[in-house]
Amino acid sequence: MHEVEVGSVPLAKLAVLLPNERATRLEESAAQARETFGDRVIWHVSATAHGGGVAEMLQTLLAYGQGAGIRNRWLVLDGDRPFFTITKRIHNLLHGDPGDGGALGPAERAHYAAVLGPNLDDMFGLVTPGDLVLLHDPQTAGLVEPLRSRGLHVAWRCHVGRDTPNELSALGWDFLRPFLAHAEQFVFSRRVYAPEWIDPARLVVIPPSIDPFSTKNLDLSEDAVGAVLATAGLVTGAEPGVVSFTRRDGGRGTLRLGSGVVLDGVAPPHDARLIVQVSRWDRLKDMPGVMAAFALMAQRRPDDSTHLMLAGPATAGVSDDPEGALVLTECQEAWQALPPVVRQRVHLAAIPLDDVDENAIVVNALQRHAFAVVQKSLVEGFGLTVTEALWKGKAVVASKVGGIQDQIVDGVDGLLIEDPRDLEACAAALGRLLDEPDLAPRLGKAARERVLADFVGDRHLEQYVDLFSRLVGAGKAPVVGPAIR
Repeated sequence: MHEVEVGSVPLAKLAVLLPNERATRLEESAAQARETFGDRVIWHVSATAHGGGVAEMLQTLLAYGQGAGIRNRWLVLDGDRPFFTITKRIHNLLHGDPGDGGALGPAERAHYAAVLGPNLDDMFGLVTPGDLVLLHDPQTAGLVEPLRSRGLHVAWRCHVGRDTPNELSALGWDFLRPFLAHAEQFVFSRRVYAPEWIDPARLVVIPPSIDPFSTKNLDLSEDAVGAVLATAGLVTGAEPGVVSFTRRDGGRGTLRLGSGVVLDGVAPPHDARLIVQVSRWDRLKDMPGVMAAFALMAQRRPDDSTHLMLAGPATAGVSDDPEGALVLTECQEAWQALPPVVRQRVHLAAIPLDDVDENAIVVNALQRHAFAVVQKSLVEGFGLTVTEALWKGKAVVASKVGGIQDQIVDGVDGLLIEDPRDLEACAAALGRLLDEPDLAPRLGKAARERVLADFVGDRHLEQYVDLFSRLVGAGKAPVVGPAIR
């Protein structure tokens, strides 16, 4: 187990975006937290420090907590490849997907527990009885009972789930349930994700959020966007330059030349209308399905200049997702099988994760450059890439699954695909954006307003204060978030 350094950001930075009453409520919540928690440390434990929405949220939420005078620390598990293969299997099953089809029997349970043993030893040398611990996702479930036995207050947060349970999701929960019996509180992004055996009195619903001032979400000028993408190698026809950016620790970084890698082809022209999906190389994100839907749309518009880019992380940088490299290979094979006239308008990009701040500025520029953003997930826990695109005022075409349907009202602030496997519906939605010139700007304006209303960090921070207050027996009335099923 190793610790991730957490910075400190004053709440006043976030408050400038908020209406006065929300800024005041945030300060009052911080004051209540300082009084309630005292010298207690709030520990967060996750599977990785980068490469996913959980890590991104922790970086910013914990920094705001530090700035508010609340002691936060963040630990990341050490695990071997078989451990992460097992936990990826559980992750897929909770989504109702068979994943690799492997077993979750006694051998897998024993290895899961064996890997967590040394992590617990590390943690026992750091924590103090009375401290608060929030464990994130299936990788950490086995830590609950040992930490409770040492006198710590423990909640477990699950960022994934399925709207309608099935036999496969039940298998995943059967594996986790014995490890979770002693958790004091359970946190889910949507109420329907919680299995029926969880006591409603111990269940809290906290949707994710974004930080508008993080490197991935801060405002960029059109010139800055072009310079980033040209320097990264993600577009042609624009001039690269010396691009600097602010790191999360306050230091300065300089974008490396070629820091985005376009695979098996050339980058799109800078002046092309670009549709983008940004996500992990994960079968549940259905990158091949996005390609197929775009191909349907493109073949009906042979003279159109619209291009598609599917962008994900360089697979060596995501330690807790052993399937990434295989899925990327499958996407490359699907790209090769496209008709040549379509293939030249489809681009696969791998963005290195060895520098997470550099990765963030590249993704930010790519989303801002996009004409539209797609998230055609087959299932989705929440979908922070959707939130990010909405914040940037982009028209989003997304599947009506999981937390995505809590973010988008169809036709108001985005377009939803009722059946994520319906390629014709996805192609039609993309075509509609091209055929109706006023639609994308209208959706984008409403999208940004929706994120400011419901998915910015002040609400999330207040709900965490409420959660931790409940753990120490000083709970208050829950903070009301967006309408989450």
